[in-house]
Amino acid sequence: MTWSLSAKLRFILLVPATLLITGLRGEAAIAQSRLYNPIPLNPGKQVLDSLSEKDIPTGQGGFARDYVLTLKEGDQVAVDLSSENFDTVVTLMAADGTTIAENDDGPDGSTNSLLFIRIVKPGSYIVRVRAFGETAGGNFKLKLSRLKPI
Repeated sequence: MTWSLSAKLRFILLVPATLLITGLRGEAAIAQSRLYNPIPLNPGKQVLDSLSEKDIPTGQGGFARDYVLTLKEGDQVAVDLSSENFDTVVTLMAADGTTIAENDDGPDGSTNSLLFIRIVKPGSYIVRVRAFGETAGGNFKLKLSRLKPI
C-alpha cells in the first residue's frame, strides 16, 4: 500500500492532535471530579473546621462547606452548628441537591443553628454549613446526633 504525501501529512498531524485532545479531556474529567468532594460526616462526632473563601461560593457573597453521610428511613437527627466568627446557617439536602430542611438561628436566640429532622427516605444526604449573608466565615463546630425514638 502506498500513501500519497497528503495522506501521510494528515496521518502525522491527526494522530498527535487526537492524542492531545483525548489527553486534555481526560485531565479535565479528573480535575472536574476533584471540584466537588463533600467531606464524610460521622454521626456523634463533633467536627471542628473552618469556612473560608476556598470553599463553595454561595452566590450571595458568602461560602459553604458540604459534608456527606448516609441515613436510614426513620432516623431522627439533630444537626448542631455553632460559631463565634459568623452567623451560621445549616441545611440538610438530598443527594440531588434538594433542600430537605434548613435552620438559621437556634431556639436560644443566638445566631447558631440547630436543626431537628426525621428521615423518611434512606440514602446519602449532604449537610451544608454556610455563613448568613456576605460573611466570609471562620471557625465553626458541627455535630450531627442520631436521636433515640421515644
